[in-house]
Amino acid sequence: MSASEQPREPGGAAPRDASAAPPPASGPPHSCAVDGPAAPLRGMTPLSPVGRLAATVERLSREVRAAQAEAEGRALIELAKGVLVARLGCGPAQAARQLAELAEQSQVTPLEFAVDVINQAARDRVSEVTDAFLTATAAVRGADADDGADTGEAGAESAAVRLRAAESGALAAGDTQAVADALLKQALHPLGAAAVAIWAAGYDGSLTLAGSAGFSAAEATRWHYVPPDVTTVARCGLAERTGQWFTSLAETGLPSVGRHQYPDGGRVAVPAGTGGRIHGVLEIVWPAPLAPQPPQVVRQVEALAELCAHTLESYVPAHGAGQEPRLMPDAVELMDLADGLYDPALVLVPHLDADGHLADFRIQHVNESFLDPAGRPRAVVGGALLLEAYPMAAGDSELFQNVERVYATGEPFRARRINLTALVDQVPLSAVADISVSRHGNAVLLIWRIEDETARLASLLQHAQRLGRIGGFEENLLTGEITWNGQLFDLYGRPRSSAPVPLEELTAHAHPDDAVTIGRFLRTLLHHRRPASAAFRLQRPDGVTRHVRVVAEPVLDTDDRLLLVRGAYQDISAQHWTEVALAATRDQLAHTEQQAIERARLTLQLQHAIMPPSQTPLEMPDLRVAVRYRPAETEQLVGGDWYDAVRLPNGLVLLCVGDVSGHGIEAATSMVVLRNALRGLAVTGAGPGQLLSWLNIVAHHLTGGITATAVCGLYDPARRTLRWARAGHLPPVLVRGAEAGPLPLVKGMLLGAAAEASYEEDEVQLAAEDTLLMYTDGLIERRDRSVEEALAQLLNTVRPAPDSLDQHLDRLLTYSRSDTDDDTCLVGIRVG
Repeated sequence: MSASEQPREPGGAAPRDASAAPPPASGPPHSCAVDGPAAPLRGMTPLSPVGRLAATVERLSREVRAAQAEAEGRALIELAKGVLVARLGCGPAQAARQLAELAEQSQVTPLEFAVDVINQAARDRVSEVTDAFLTATAAVRGADADDGADTGEAGAESAAVRLRAAESGALAAGDTQAVADALLKQALHPLGAAAVAIWAAGYDGSLTLAGSAGFSAAEATRWHYVPPDVTTVARCGLAERTGQWFTSLAETGLPSVGRHQYPDGGRVAVPAGTGGRIHGVLEIVWPAPLAPQPPQVVRQVEALAELCAHTLESYVPAHGAGQEPRLMPDAVELMDLADGLYDPALVLVPHLDADGHLADFRIQHVNESFLDPAGRPRAVVGGALLLEAYPMAAGDSELFQNVERVYATGEPFRARRINLTALVDQVPLSAVADISVSRHGNAVLLIWRIEDETARLASLLQHAQRLGRIGGFEENLLTGEITWNGQLFDLYGRPRSSAPVPLEELTAHAHPDDAVTIGRFLRTLLHHRRPASAAFRLQRPDGVTRHVRVVAEPVLDTDDRLLLVRGAYQDISAQHWTEVALAATRDQLAHTEQQAIERARLTLQLQHAIMPPSQTPLEMPDLRVAVRYRPAETEQLVGGDWYDAVRLPNGLVLLCVGDVSGHGIEAATSMVVLRNALRGLAVTGAGPGQLLSWLNIVAHHLTGGITATAVCGLYDPARRTLRWARAGHLPPVLVRGAEAGPLPLVKGMLLGAAAEASYEEDEVQLAAEDTLLMYTDGLIERRDRSVEEALAQLLNTVRPAPDSLDQHLDRLLTYSRSDTDDDTCLVGIRVG
């Protein structure tokens, strides 16, 4: 309705009396009906005197409730009439007639129309909630238009009436308890809520139950005060500006008022604040678990919380008899408190913008101990806004945000080593300080202690001396005055009340064997006037001997005379004994290393004596035999690889290679036993399978239970045949022309693995220019490949065969890709 609209009479209607009141407004949806006679109470007859009295009391109670509802509605109607008088420039009677006519034309009750007028004029939080509700229900109205229904609009108007009625009741209430009753009755019962609690937040972080409805009197008394740092539902509401919505109190496990009365009910805790300051919390209780609520209901609850905040602004906690109220100091008292502090302190008061929101803080007072990080005088900082004086407070240090949070919640804030930055001619000047922020009444006390670099370095030095077990001293040689720090008294094992020890008496407190060392130290320091140091054994009064190093320097005056000596003692006992232990360990390691070297040398000599790395090839008609032995690069890995190529008395040639498990002298001696045993057994004329069976008995019974692999072959020069057997070893490789391949495998287990074992034999017919290779795994074994892959690489290397057998073996050793650093035996025969 615009301000230019004038009151008008509906066509053909008789004008109403200007002084007549509008027709009675229908009560809110929760109001009780008053029509009809009172029903008699159970157990009483209507004709009995008691029954008549009870019926009269019940009727009067209904009339009182109806009168209250009508009074609440009439207050809103009268407020709407005042709005119309101001807008239309008419009298009260004309405004009343206009309100009634417009309500009739809109087909709503005068109370609902009055609320609409108030919302349009107020444009406050309640009107915003109503507008949002109307917008959200527009779709509902459109969907119901075909059916002639208007439930969405009716719901919005009902919500507006409830909120305005609750606001009217709260404003008319004499205390916070009456506000709680009005909120529950007018606004929360229609939402299904069963109880409400209004909490006032104390400056110390405590909570006081300012008003409640729906709880028993005993429960409200039990929860009248919640100390600081006690986590409750209301406390959680203070932590989040948007509030906390809990589906069920039982699921949270949090204590709260009415937890026995409504154990499974939903809970809502919304902070109640105005102007950037939170005055308390509105806690609403539902009798059953709370389902997720639409945004319209959330906004209604937030509007009710803001209404509570206006009430809590003037709330003063009630106190029992003989109990002094807790006074909150105002800004003047806080200024006196700040002036009594030795640290720089600022008294801040809130600075609100045109809309009543917190925009900044005014520096109301600067105490006499104030020290500005930029060096500005007190008069420049006092009276300015906090963000004007310290614009960087809104930056990374979050100083302004912390002050704002303390003002809003009352929770004090303390932090160490915060950067304080001030801008002077656009140049940032910073200092490091410890911060303390606390709220007192409506003011905030900001205290900082700027870090003293000298004191900080002295503290660091003190801790360094303690950790390094260092004690400092200074001795004035003219006056005899000696200064020790506390650490030096502890080092000497003397009480701090005792007299310090002069340098001239140092020998008396040291081990007699260190007298010469101390004398040399004092002569260099006092006679030659040069810095000196010495290490000696300090004998303490408690009988403990400590290893100490003393370092000192002379200080000369302007005439080059010795004035004083200053220096430090350091307890190096732990270092000394560590060095002694390290020296003993080094000696032991050197002895062990020498023994290992000698052991490896003997092992290598033994191995080379039996199998020299290069041996004169075995020359026979139509047969050439060559052998190669490559020892391990690391002497400690000298192993048990062995080979043999010898012509037997019966004209056959014994060819064999083997590998004893392990390394060192044990493997080498076991290799000697097996090699010599095979030579002796071979003269019996037995075949290779039988020879390996006998050699298995030797390995199992006569060598301490070692295991080994071997290939044994007997070559017949007359027939050019090779009979061979294997004991867990890689098969020989036959090179014929451009082809190369391993001989077919025959069965045979490791030597020494069982007490008795049999070994299969095979015979291969050789031809002229054939080359046969026997080798140990050190030739092909790799850590990153399987044996099959390594063997395939060997076959690629052996073909084609060079003209010379020696060249062939040397080439195999040169291009071997083994990476296990193991020793290698290689035997090759070439048929002529």
